Amino acid sequence: MSSERTHALSLAFYSLHELRALVEETPHLSLAPEVVERIDAGARYVQKKAQEDRYIYGVNTGFGSLCETRVTPAEVELLQYNHVVSHACGVGEIVPERISRLVMLIKLLTFRTGHTGVSMETVQRMLDFWNHGVIPAIPKKGTVGASGDLAPLAHMAMPLLGLGKVHFRGQLVDSKVALAEMGWQPLRLKAKEGLALTNGVQYINALGANALMHIEELISASDVIASLSIQGYSASRTFYQALYHQTSFHEDRRIVSANLRRLLEGSNHWELPTCNKSMQDPYSYRCIPQVHAAIRQTFRFAKETLEKEYNGVSDNPLFFPEQDTVLFGGALHGESTAFVLDFLAIATSEVANISERRTYQMLSGQRGLPSFLVKHPGVNSGLMIIQYTSAALLNENKVLCTPASVDTIPTCQLQEDHVSMGGTSAYKLETVAQNCEYILGIELLTAAQAIDFNQGLRLSPVTESIYKQFRQHVSFLEVDRPMDADINAAHQFVQAHRRTWTREFNLI
Repeated sequence: MSSERTHALSLAFYSLHELRALVEETPHLSLAPEVVERIDAGARYVQKKAQEDRYIYGVNTGFGSLCETRVTPAEVELLQYNHVVSHACGVGEIVPERISRLVMLIKLLTFRTGHTGVSMETVQRMLDFWNHGVIPAIPKKGTVGASGDLAPLAHMAMPLLGLGKVHFRGQLVDSKVALAEMGWQPLRLKAKEGLALTNGVQYINALGANALMHIEELISASDVIASLSIQGYSASRTFYQALYHQTSFHEDRRIVSANLRRLLEGSNHWELPTCNKSMQDPYSYRCIPQVHAAIRQTFRFAKETLEKEYNGVSDNPLFFPEQDTVLFGGALHGESTAFVLDFLAIATSEVANISERRTYQMLSGQRGLPSFLVKHPGVNSGLMIIQYTSAALLNENKVLCTPASVDTIPTCQLQEDHVSMGGTSAYKLETVAQNCEYILGIELLTAAQAIDFNQGLRLSPVTESIYKQFRQHVSFLEVDRPMDADINAAHQFVQAHRRTWTREFNLI
């Protein structure tokens, strides 16, 4: 069910943060008057054009390579119904309700301009679904990210027809059960509406937007966790000084170094006798501003690209009533989304790569720290094997960083002969992000143990508060014990705090 807050979808440009607020707060959604006017105008225009004796793809023709096969006026509604049911070919697990809500929301943004030809009746039913918690169940796999996300979007559309399943009151139920309980009749789709529902790349844009929301927080968390590692390892402080970064034109390096100064203010890690006398720390420490900045740059590019994608119109054909024009093209192709999700997977993997290297350094018996951070190494293995876990997850990430978007497999009798494969780009990005979160948790676990062994260390006030909170969940490792519980607790700690750290510590 939607919250008490209300929101009228307008023609405004919705940022990623605004999209996140809508999907998390689930306000009661309506449409601004100008949006209703545009949708009505577009739908009237389509119905008018449907009466003309001309080929209009998806209105009075078949789909894909059947684009020159005419359909009679009497078959128009059946055409749209058959389009939806025949395209519902998704497989695999059902995506979380949150993802389905994002898909619906981005589809509604696509409908705002009226260029898709969908009717207010259909749009209103989607709003009713959102507002009453009737959320389509979408199988995860089956899109090639061009011709639209046909399979997953068909599963989004089927409940409008009383078919398929929905998330409803905490359960997966047949949509006809939910419709009957709400007193709604299945819709009869008009000309173009089935195609408007399944065309476009709202599914991969939704998966991408959800991953970006997660990764944005991991990027901030990486600065926070690195600051604890810097102190546990007795690293120097020269590499994050403002003067040093005035020589660079990369603003993000200045941001990361400013974050480190804010996090580390008041610590004496750089004064300890275990600090390298030449201030030559391993690159995983000394190059934090450079690497974390590059990750931020990639994230920003991905965010800006995806925001443009989901705010635009992703469909074919498009209708322009004021110009009395129908235009046919490729706005259903997800290449921009596929590219940036592949690129962001590489950047997110680097968050994890440099994190694992810092973990390794703290376990290596240097800087006055015992081997594997345990009092009596030999009889105890200490934290030896948690680095193996990081290595295993990193290996998976490196495999998943192979771009999906460099592949294409022709479909539909070569009519759709180049596709983006953005679905694979999206699936694997979320896995990379999940692995990264575990690896950051392992670094935090290691850093806390190193801090306990680092004699004479004075933590900064900010990191001392994080350390004390963490020690309430994971205790100091005195002798060997099963480490899976500690890893999971560290992972959950990162999950619980990654969103608040930026605001709490005034990070950029």
